[in-house]
Amino acid sequence: MASNNYAVADQASESFPDYAPKLHDSYIEGYEPNSLGAPHSSLERSSTWIGMGLLLGPALAGVGIMIWMAATIMYGQGVGPAGYDTTLLFIIGLVIAVVGVVGGFGLIFYGRRYYREYRRTTGRHN
Repeated sequence: MASNNYAVADQASESFPDYAPKLHDSYIEGYEPNSLGAPHSSLERSSTWIGMGLLLGPALAGVGIMIWMAATIMYGQGVGPAGYDTTLLFIIGLVIAVVGVVGGFGLIFYGRRYYREYRRTTGRHN
């Protein structure tokens, strides 16, 4: 039968506290870590790279569709597809661009969370 006594302390963490130093505690004064191997590096996170890919892929494709449809609306069917609703295609391009930009910047922001934590902890701004 399981114990319902919640007053028992966690003896392992109280008896043996974690005194392990953080890596940035051993940095020499004035040293600015900027290597790929730093534990707070944003370049180590796949979410950062996926976010950059969203910015360069779908966002750029959506902007291209928008430019193409805007040219079709302004200059007529000579530069665009005949028989298609150009306003609908413009809105589709806008939606693709917005999803790519918002998703990309969101993932990049999420991928840089350890760097922001490092800056808050150490006060360094490199």
